[in-house]
Amino acid sequence: MSAVQRILGFESSCDETGVALVEVTDDAPPRLLAQALHSQISMHQAYGGVVPELASRDHVRRVLPLTREVLSQAGLALHDIDLIAYTQGPGLAGALLVGAGVAVSLAASLDVPALPIHHLEGHLLSPFLSADPPQFPFVALLVSGGHTQLMRVDDVGRYEILGETIDDAAGEAFDKSAKLLGLPYPGGPHLARMAEFGNPQAYELPRPLLHSGKPDFSFAGLKTAVLTQVKKIGEAACDQTRADLAASTQAAIVDVLVKKSLLALKETGLKRLVVAGGVGANARLREQLSATCAKRGVRVHYPELSLCTDNGAMIAMAAALRVQRGMAKPRRDGGFEVRPRWDLSAA
Repeated sequence: MSAVQRILGFESSCDETGVALVEVTDDAPPRLLAQALHSQISMHQAYGGVVPELASRDHVRRVLPLTREVLSQAGLALHDIDLIAYTQGPGLAGALLVGAGVAVSLAASLDVPALPIHHLEGHLLSPFLSADPPQFPFVALLVSGGHTQLMRVDDVGRYEILGETIDDAAGEAFDKSAKLLGLPYPGGPHLARMAEFGNPQAYELPRPLLHSGKPDFSFAGLKTAVLTQVKKIGEAACDQTRADLAASTQAAIVDVLVKKSLLALKETGLKRLVVAGGVGANARLREQLSATCAKRGVRVHYPELSLCTDNGAMIAMAAALRVQRGMAKPRRDGGFEVRPRWDLSAA
């Protein structure tokens, strides 16, 4: 690689359009120069969830203005870009096609290579953009709306799945429980805010697979238990009752995530944990993990709160780390494909 490369990253896997610019050199950590993000939350709220066709159309509207904003922030022009990275998958097919199509077309027009990136690898490596970046090897807890996994990470591209959910992801458990409580989309953050005013011990909710001895997860049973309690308390439930149920639900999810993370750390013998993904922004999870790991001499690393959700910075960073290690396989032929379903271990 040349002494300095500037990488433009595009993220469009679901309901956020993210663009970012990262600078990478041979012997220094990659540096985030600028980023811009547009969330589609307000558009999808009326439907109670993401509408794929609307998401794709909104990415079309947002991606180029965001690119101009990022370049303006960095004080650079398109001809200063050396490589363009984009999310290849997993995600919504139409949304992925927008980001990939723009990235590859722009790369061809600038005569620079384009590099596809795994969305989950972006989340996994996002803590390297924080003020306290981790060091390899580490155990990673990847928790988002669609994925809950524990992995051993020995280096970029060297991932071993230790455990994963057999049904709902942790983020789904938050969102579905929130919907049962009548909270708006996206439910997880609303449930967490309501939980601040509730008693986490008010309801005895299940912790599926908590004592299985394996680092796998299951949250479908918890959702069913929340539904049962919602039916019991009825429509006339007061705000405090709903807050108590929200707090108890959050406590159950966090207990499982913490216990399974400790199990994975014990199995691997590692003393470093990285938390990534949207649920990684949950304050209760951060509090519990930090306190529990500190007692065991384990360092915990989180991405900045602004980088927990989908964003272009994590895609550009993943590309930069691959470039720095000579692992990148960019294309110049103008071709591309998207992979709505894509196992990280196959990336």
